[in-house]
Amino acid sequence: MTRLEVAPCSDDHLEEATRLLTARHARNRAAEPLLSARFEDSPAAREELERAWHADDASGAVAFRGGSMVGYLVGAPRANPVWGDNVWVEAPGHAVEEAEAIRDLYGLAAARWIEEGRTRHSVLVPAHDADLLDAWWRLSFGAQHAHGVREVPERTDVAVPDGYEIREPREDEVEQLIDVDLALPQHQQRSPVFSGAPLWTREESREEWLSTFADSDERILIGAYEGRPVACWAVVPVERSSEHRGLLRPEHSCYLGFASTLPDSRGAGIGVALTDAALAWAAESGYSAMITDWRVTNLLSSRFWPRRGFRETFLRLYRSIP
Repeated sequence: MTRLEVAPCSDDHLEEATRLLTARHARNRAAEPLLSARFEDSPAAREELERAWHADDASGAVAFRGGSMVGYLVGAPRANPVWGDNVWVEAPGHAVEEAEAIRDLYGLAAARWIEEGRTRHSVLVPAHDADLLDAWWRLSFGAQHAHGVREVPERTDVAVPDGYEIREPREDEVEQLIDVDLALPQHQQRSPVFSGAPLWTREESREEWLSTFADSDERILIGAYEGRPVACWAVVPVERSSEHRGLLRPEHSCYLGFASTLPDSRGAGIGVALTDAALAWAAESGYSAMITDWRVTNLLSSRFWPRRGFRETFLRLYRSIP
């Protein structure tokens, strides 16, 4: 076999890289048909690739075998203090014909990232591609976050547990809603998630709730036990999500962007009922797919969402050096 050659990425490589990206997305859609077919066409895929390549401080590598490009890798930092000195390889930021080539591509690209002091690396990888995931595992990456999708059924029956009700929130119960709001980040900071994101303050949560009451695009459903809010599910148009864009965004989809239950109501069935109510609302609103995401180290959510029919589309992998 001809030797693999790697080199820094440049504008001249975008056309061949687009070919690799459209082929990868076609394989992704074969595994998950709800993903958008638009990116099997070169113009849409090229637009996504250019967005990744022209991000501030983007850099990367390309791989050739026998004069033909067999892979590329592009990453760029995100200006977010939560992520530290980072580089993100977004969904359009890599594609290979042979999974092992990603290790050589990363070997070249990461040398520059470390020289620049960027020691925290994240990459979005198609969840169905076992060989590609294995190649990233062998670069010391681990799974951190999952993106999932499921169909919206034409009809969903909602069975509410005894003692509970599902309804819209009221402004006069905002203090109780804050308790529900803060329950999720509090849970994420505990073992084995150990999230580094700072906790919201009650004042920040209060301001968010007050703005939410005036938001006509957001569908908020709460689960209440004996009148007290104990759970909250929020669904928005997928266009409202900055993370679920491009290759990650199915057509005609909505985004289940928030789900939180107070500890004393977990396991009672109100989360299942709220999910079913959200699906029923999505069907009435004309959506055909629903997406959500979760930390894979969150033992509750990483079991709950697949059981609700959400299938993993992409995994966010993470490596910190050292």
